[in-house]
Amino acid sequence: MIENISIAIRNIQHYLYCPHRFGLIMIDDIWAENYFVTKSNIMHERVHSNTEYSIRGKKVLTSVAIYNDDSNYNIYGYVDCIEIEHNDMQKIKIVEYKPKMPKDKDFNYEDLMQVFAQKICVDKMFNCNSEGIIYYKSENKRITLPLVDNFEYYNEQLKIILIEMRQYIVKGEIPRIINMDKCGGCSMKDLCMPKTYNKHYNVFNELYNQRHNL
Repeated sequence: MIENISIAIRNIQHYLYCPHRFGLIMIDDIWAENYFVTKSNIMHERVHSNTEYSIRGKKVLTSVAIYNDDSNYNIYGYVDCIEIEHNDMQKIKIVEYKPKMPKDKDFNYEDLMQVFAQKICVDKMFNCNSEGIIYYKSENKRITLPLVDNFEYYNEQLKIILIEMRQYIVKGEIPRIINMDKCGGCSMKDLCMPKTYNKHYNVFNELYNQRHNL
């Protein structure tokens, strides 16, 4: 059954940033890094270097493995940080680290949905109603995401997104490139060749299906 396909939370972020990027990673099993990815990796290594500590009345856990195996979700991944205030398991905050804040808004939609998917897992595992925060390293700024007040809306969005992702996986189809404005900073650009791929989209997918006997 299609819902039995487990989805890594990081791939939800990839899919929303660029469905084609998600397809290359998840379906064609290729990956490449650039300056931006390497910088982010180094930042996350530093965040995860201390697995547990306390600060100003908060217990902080880093690199926490999470999952939600309900049939509506079947997702898994890691949280950069979980903050527990005064050891009260009903006061949990998810903190996702990002290198740099967007220029014209407080957060990117794909990053918000990444944290929301983490919330779906954390809430089930710890029986709580967690808050979601993005911490931007370059600005040293925390942005609280509107996850609790808009839970139903984002929950429906997440379910739709997961169905779409699984349909692409089952069909073995790499999605077409939708927004080429994002290609400039993408680590997959040299492998993707966006203009060429979009021009020959049907041919590339047919060759892929033949290669994998789909």
